[in-house]
Amino acid sequence: MDETSSDVLILGAGVIGLACALYLRRAGFGVRVLDQAAPGAGASHGNCGTITPSHAPPLTMPGSLGVAWHALWHRDAPLYINPRVDLERLRWLFGFARHCNRRDFEHAVHARAAILGRSRRLLAELVRAEGIECEFVEAGELYVYRDRATFEADLRHHADVLDRLGITVERLDGMAVEAREPALKPGVVGGLFHPGDARLRPDRYVEGLARRVRELGGVIESDARVEGFETDGRQVRRVHTRRGTFVADHVVLALGAWSPRVARGLGLRLPMQPGKGYSITYARPRLAPRHALVLRESAVCVTTWDSGYRLGSTMEFSGYAEGLNRARLDALRRGAASALHEPEGPRVEEEWWGWRPMSVDEIPIIGPSTRYANLSLATAHGMLGVSMSAATGELIAAQLTGTPPALDPTPYAPARFGI
Repeated sequence: MDETSSDVLILGAGVIGLACALYLRRAGFGVRVLDQAAPGAGASHGNCGTITPSHAPPLTMPGSLGVAWHALWHRDAPLYINPRVDLERLRWLFGFARHCNRRDFEHAVHARAAILGRSRRLLAELVRAEGIECEFVEAGELYVYRDRATFEADLRHHADVLDRLGITVERLDGMAVEAREPALKPGVVGGLFHPGDARLRPDRYVEGLARRVRELGGVIESDARVEGFETDGRQVRRVHTRRGTFVADHVVLALGAWSPRVARGLGLRLPMQPGKGYSITYARPRLAPRHALVLRESAVCVTTWDSGYRLGSTMEFSGYAEGLNRARLDALRRGAASALHEPEGPRVEEEWWGWRPMSVDEIPIIGPSTRYANLSLATAHGMLGVSMSAATGELIAAQLTGTPPALDPTPYAPARFGI
């Protein structure tokens, strides 16, 4: 088949790939985006849609290993690790464990805070400037506690970390939380409100990004699964797909959880694992929460839009196992039922699962490859792809144009892993 040439070829039409495409088109590059399915069909589609500078603290914190060990024996736990033997996953877990120390935690929390804060500001500008109708609301996010010990632990750790980072967090007693959020059942002991957080409908955000890329002259190719590469040792010369062969001056790998598998074709080993998440989308209930909520004891995220209502979250490390795990969906329902007067909407619109691209150090991998002069990576955003999307696109565009980036790119560079 004939080769198709572009300035920049982006592998992946999820929220990260499309954000990169939009910022690169704004910078004047000819852009072509390839995806094995349709734009936004992966983890971009069914997540909770919260924009969360408050999520700067990573999972790699001292004490996480004890939680992970307990999770081995409970299939419906908020964090679940399938005990099936998987050497790649085992290698990743050992690497993750090595990062669960105070020094690496502090490094990660500052790196995540920087990109989350920058992206939060950019995203508000982006949806307005580009006319993206995605129900973007700047109303904050509320963590809700029904257990005193859990609340006090988060006051000492989560809230204190945010204070040090300069991220506003309001401490509330139980009465204040219930007054602010009538959708909650009585029995709340306290809350943490993050006024700088926001929410949007992620599927509509991704649709808006794809629309603007096309309107600005970019091309998006669906059903273009990557099947192989041709290289000359220092350059990626050709990308072979089921839709044909593509060439470009520069290639951006933004394939989310699929990135490690595709990168093998380039001889690169990405220290990532898929972290499976779940959500249930309903028609909006009559008494829907006013704010995005995190029900801390059950680790259930609750998001309300004008057009619907979603329960989501959980983290399952089961490799690339596909399909819905009914125990995980039931756990979402139980968690919501324990806290909300109307935990479910009048009808179910979708039950969903997707793979989040989890890096071993809980910091995204963004920037030029050390192996190939014309390859950049934009992946491993974990649970925060939507939240980090705008700043990732901006950073990739700055690096390709050679302009000074708004963020220090060092913490995110692939060079830290020799890739």
